Amino acid sequence: MVADPDEPDTEPTAGLDYAERLADLSDVWWKRALHVQAPYQRNIRRFGLGRAIDVGCGIGRNLPALATGSVGVDHNPFSIEVARRSGLAAFTDDEFFATPELCRPDSYDGMLVAHVIEHLTPGDARQILGMYLPLVRPGGRVAFITPQERGYATDHTHITFTDTAALRSLADDLGIEIARTSSFPLPRWAGKAFAYNEFVLLGRRPR
Repeated sequence: MVADPDEPDTEPTAGLDYAERLADLSDVWWKRALHVQAPYQRNIRRFGLGRAIDVGCGIGRNLPALATGSVGVDHNPFSIEVARRSGLAAFTDDEFFATPELCRPDSYDGMLVAHVIEHLTPGDARQILGMYLPLVRPGGRVAFITPQERGYATDHTHITFTDTAALRSLADDLGIEIARTSSFPLPRWAGKAFAYNEFVLLGRRPR
C-alpha cells in the first residue's frame, strides 16, 4: 500500500512530512561529521539480537547495527523508501505481513523496538508488538528503547512518556522475561537536560 501524499493523515508519523523530517534530522552536517549514531549503534550490537526485526524502523538508522538478514518494518511508506535507497531490507507493515517468508513464527533471533513505544498509547503498543513477538524464536532477545524527558519533549508526535516502570509493565503484559534495564549513554539524571538519553529494557521471549 502506497500512501497518497496529498491525502490528510490521521497518524502523524505516517506521512511524507514525517519521513522528510527524520531524513533532515539525520543529515545535519555536524551529526554526520561526528557520527553521533556510532555509540548508539554499538550499544545495539551489544544486545546480541542476532537476525532481528526492527519494528518501527523509520528510515533505517538502526538497521546497520543488526545482523545480516535482519529486516525493518514501518507503517510509513515514505520512510521505507528512504531506507531502501540506502540499500536496507525494509518493508511497510502491509508488505511484511503479506509475505509469508518474512513473517514465519519463531523465525527471528530478536526484536528491536527503538523510539516507537512513545508514539503509541499503551493499548496500541501491546497490540502492535504482540503481532510481532510470535515471530521471535523462544529464548530470543527483545530490546525496547524510549527517550527520557528532554528527548520526549522534542517531538510533538510523542504521546506516551514511557519510563523504565512503563517498559517493565509493557514487557510483563507481553510475557517477556526482563533481563535488565538501563539508562544510556549517560546516567538517569541526565535525561532531563540531554535530549539523546534513553531508557533501555532488554529481555527474552520465554522458551
